[in-house]
Amino acid sequence: MSTDRHVTRRSDLIQSIRRTGISAMLITNPKNVSYLTGFTGDDSYLLIGPDQLQLFSDSRFQTQLQDECPDIPAEIRTARLLMPDFLAQLLPKFSLKVLGIESTSLVVSVRDLLVEKLKPVEVVSQPGLVEELRTIKDEGEIAEIRLAVRQAERGFELMKSMLLLNMTERQAAHDLEHGMRRFGALKAAFEPIIAVGDRAALPHYRPGLRRFDESGFALVDWGAVSSRGYHSDLTRMLVTSKLPPKLHHVYGVVLKAQQAGIAAIRPGARCQDVDAAARTVIEQAGYGQYFGHGLGHGIGLDIHELPRFSPISTEVLKPGMIITVEPGIYLPGVGGVRIEDDILVTNDGYEVLSSVPRDAPTSAG
Repeated sequence: MSTDRHVTRRSDLIQSIRRTGISAMLITNPKNVSYLTGFTGDDSYLLIGPDQLQLFSDSRFQTQLQDECPDIPAEIRTARLLMPDFLAQLLPKFSLKVLGIESTSLVVSVRDLLVEKLKPVEVVSQPGLVEELRTIKDEGEIAEIRLAVRQAERGFELMKSMLLLNMTERQAAHDLEHGMRRFGALKAAFEPIIAVGDRAALPHYRPGLRRFDESGFALVDWGAVSSRGYHSDLTRMLVTSKLPPKLHHVYGVVLKAQQAGIAAIRPGARCQDVDAAARTVIEQAGYGQYFGHGLGHGIGLDIHELPRFSPISTEVLKPGMIITVEPGIYLPGVGGVRIEDDILVTNDGYEVLSSVPRDAPTSAG
């Protein structure tokens, strides 16, 4: 059954819906449906408003819905009817005047069909209402992310203990993901980035066939997903012999930048100011042009959530937010350095959730 936390979330969303002036929201993002109901399946929508609460799903999930959220009424379609037509048949009975949709997840063809079939109901884009609620994690969510961090860290330690210099990036990535699963992770939060040598200058490199003995270092960016779907996200430099002098200096700059960014985190701080605290360190060291991405992002049911640290982000930090802090410097043809940790905004500052040492490059030896 959906828990008190799901009831509270729905209540909070209804307050947001009232402020927009719409009659109800059609929730189509599977992560948002799960967040509001506890249902862990997919291909299901939720209609929610001050006077509406209805799931729309199909026969594959009928038993699962009864197990996970029996307190929420569900309409079940069969293969004889596609979801857009199913919605077009059922939504008119709710006597809506204005229907809000999640334009970031509902495809244009379905939106157009609803506009046509639901006349005179006005269908309006109302993105971000649930995502805004999701920025503040409750105690259960914080515990899940702590668990995902521990699973990622233990998987990383296991991978390092098994690492052979003649292994490829791809082989190490497979060992890393397997290790996280061994310690209880549902899966990797994303395909691990393991970039040997100058490949570390590619921020979102995909592991290939380069071997560890082709260079003395690698960048490793990885994370785990807990059994309840919450993500962690970490980055470390893994040194198999030594960093080149140039990158050793760069490592010190990136570490100093990360420390400055983390120190700026507190309730009420603007995200652009936290970004600036770290970015200024890198710019003053002469590497500003080699740090092009934002300082970090929220994590939770998705690997990238609100809020975001960037030069243009005006969002304000609040207790319960969990964000990454991940400055990097990327030198083409040489390599790159990125250091990333997961940070909880507390009532009076911050807590670093991750514990892999970062005061010196992590050695595989």
